[in-house]
Amino acid sequence: MSLRKRQRSASSSRLSAFASPPSPPPASSASSPASLSFPNADLLLRLHLEPSSPDDAEAEPDTDPRAAATPSLDLHVSSASLLRSRYFAALLSDRWSSSSATPGRLSLAVPAASSCCCARPFHAHVEVLRLLHTLDFAGAIRSPADALDLLPIALQLLFDACVEACVRFLEAVPWSEEEEARVVDLAPLLPADESADLLARVSPPPTAAGPSSAAGEAARSPSEAMLHGLIHSAIHGHPVHAATKAFVAMLLKDYPSRDCVHKVLDEAFLSRLETVKDLMGKYASPDFRVAVDSDEREAIQRLNLQSAVLNVKHLYWLIERMVDLMVADNAVKLWSDQAALATDLQKLLNDADMWRNMTPGLPMLVTRCTLRLANSVVTGETLVSRQVRMKLVRSWLPVLNVCRDIVQPMHFHKSSNCQELEEVFLQIISTLPVPEAQELLQQCLGFSTRNVDDCPHLVAAFKTWFRRAGRAPQGREN
Repeated sequence: MSLRKRQRSASSSRLSAFASPPSPPPASSASSPASLSFPNADLLLRLHLEPSSPDDAEAEPDTDPRAAATPSLDLHVSSASLLRSRYFAALLSDRWSSSSATPGRLSLAVPAASSCCCARPFHAHVEVLRLLHTLDFAGAIRSPADALDLLPIALQLLFDACVEACVRFLEAVPWSEEEEARVVDLAPLLPADESADLLARVSPPPTAAGPSSAAGEAARSPSEAMLHGLIHSAIHGHPVHAATKAFVAMLLKDYPSRDCVHKVLDEAFLSRLETVKDLMGKYASPDFRVAVDSDEREAIQRLNLQSAVLNVKHLYWLIERMVDLMVADNAVKLWSDQAALATDLQKLLNDADMWRNMTPGLPMLVTRCTLRLANSVVTGETLVSRQVRMKLVRSWLPVLNVCRDIVQPMHFHKSSNCQELEEVFLQIISTLPVPEAQELLQQCLGFSTRNVDDCPHLVAAFKTWFRRAGRAPQGREN
């Protein structure tokens, strides 16, 4: 038996032990209500079940009179205890002057919709009335379900001490998803000061627009801030990077708002890209080369290039996430607009002693980033404009040409990345207008290696271009 079931059973046992119903009435009085009695009773309080709808109240009675009788329960209660409820205190103060009231008798309607258990429709009301007599809140509220059952009745009867006890219990313990939904429904019924702690758990605080947002940049939502922090931790803050990155990747994939994921990944990508640009710019800066001596310059360059490699690795992980989630459109646009970064990379790659001694993996890392983004464009996973496709090839084709020349003699499996990027670039070129394709194809002649058989992709690209260029112009006037 689960803990919650044991707690609810215990609550039911306590109620039965305190005020147990009498033996079943004889057959002649079978329609009379059952009754419970509390100590020092001087009033009779009848609980009766309201119809769930007006149609039920107007329905024809059944042939069996017991089936037609409205369920009810008589409680012998203490008027002194009832005064702890502001509802009953007002009712009792008015009752003595009311000519329509029956002396010593009260009636309380229980909505049928509030009866969570058809077998015990009055259970929660009886438990609240018991607390009016005993104030044993610790004994009655043992689980969130207990508090959520009692709280609506305590609010209805204006039993402030019970409301406070229920709220204090709910604020201090964990909830299930179902219990959280009930808390959200009940919170608007509570006074603002009592509901504040509960609402703080189920919704973020309101954000006040201030001078800090005057620049037009909207503040991050709590979800965006959380995802941003997770990505930052996956990249920088945890020693087990692979496991942490896999977990964050799963959270990003399962997150319901694709717009939120898109925005957070774009911010992280832009941040890493700016870092790489800054580090590569320092390497390529002529002022830096003149300002410091060779030994100090080499030490600083080594540090900068190693940091650049690390950040390119982070970029590649972000690119993988963006492509997998089909939110890489902005990343492709940014990457296509990096002609200056591509120029700095060419300077580094042409300085063979520098990158081979310090960062031998940099050429392939850059090639993999470009390949992942370009391939998503070719497959249609990322849709970008013709201008972006053209700039992507124009900016990074020179880097590819340098990479393929310096990598192929070193590692065959790495050179396959260059071969694949060649094919993808040629496919992107095939999506461009004839004049733009002509300009870029002429820069692809380096794809031909030792003989024609080594470059079928280049042969096919040129045949396609000549076929299109030889076609008669097409236009509306023709």
